[in-house]
Amino acid sequence: MGPRDVVEGLAGPGVERSDHPGATVLPGLINCHVHLAFDAGPDPVGSLRAADDDALAVGMAARARELLAGGVTTARDLGDRGALAVPLRDAIAAGEVPGPRLLAATAPLTRPGGHCWFLGGEVTDAASIRDRIARNVAAGADLIKVMASGGQMTPGGAAMWESQFDAEQLRIIVAEAHDAGLRVAAHAHGTASIVAAVDAGVDSIEHCTWLTDGVPDERDDIAARIVDQGIHICSAMSPNWRAFIDRLGPERAERSFARLRWMDDLGVRLVTGTDAGLPSSGFGDFVGALGLYEHLGFPLDRIIEMATTRAAGALGLAEETGRLAPGYAADLIVVRGDPTTDLNALRDLELVLARGRRPAGP
Repeated sequence: MGPRDVVEGLAGPGVERSDHPGATVLPGLINCHVHLAFDAGPDPVGSLRAADDDALAVGMAARARELLAGGVTTARDLGDRGALAVPLRDAIAAGEVPGPRLLAATAPLTRPGGHCWFLGGEVTDAASIRDRIARNVAAGADLIKVMASGGQMTPGGAAMWESQFDAEQLRIIVAEAHDAGLRVAAHAHGTASIVAAVDAGVDSIEHCTWLTDGVPDERDDIAARIVDQGIHICSAMSPNWRAFIDRLGPERAERSFARLRWMDDLGVRLVTGTDAGLPSSGFGDFVGALGLYEHLGFPLDRIIEMATTRAAGALGLAEETGRLAPGYAADLIVVRGDPTTDLNALRDLELVLARGRRPAGP
């Protein structure tokens, strides 16, 4: 990267050249929270349970292509069935199929009948926790995901603010994962589950909604510990976040969104993800999710940093991707216009490169 004469001087004969006058080149976008096993339809769980592994794998590959076509060159899959994201990850890395660099969590740990139990990660005690993590590691997991609280898409399970694991159980999960060289991402809506995740030393907290009995319950002291411990927070808001406003009403929705400004003001490391695969959260509009932060008044250059450099750090890829520099992977996008003055320029793609490969898309 540099002035044209310097770059052309470094390029040898036969090197492909691509000219984009008036455009902006920047690192490829990073979606820190996706579920390729879900189809983003009205009943993603029903669709998943109805599909055999072959059909599910085909759908996951198509959704990976959709991510890449939208400018996402790295994605973290936070839970699938049968570790199907692992062979897809490897096929993409080998250049056999198009898609972003993938990190795969495989089966997320949950309680029996707990949130996303149908993905195969049910555990009951310390022994089963260790066994499940060992099986995920053997399957090729890049990280460990734990459902520290309940969620909205599992009828009969814990409410989204109710804890599924206590701090001691989460400490076992973190210790086992870290011993295997893997990071831990904790799904946590409830304030109690957030506190337990921080006590346990997880690496990222997903959603981080700060609820007690369904009521907002932010804790400055715990947020300060999140900062001190270097824990990254991914709110995993859908690109269709305006529908959230319609559903809750402007006042309640803005109260929920305000937690992001509050955490940012305290210095919490926010990164971007969409929970792609859930209803109304498709795979092709990552930029739509970034628009929430513009709505909240975040500077555009910082939003782009959250979706590139900072996200790479959250995923443990800070020395590999997320910036344009010598020695880094050629994960980049070229867009018409300047996204630091108009975020929608990120939608106007001229070129996408993932590991230096040009997909069949833009």
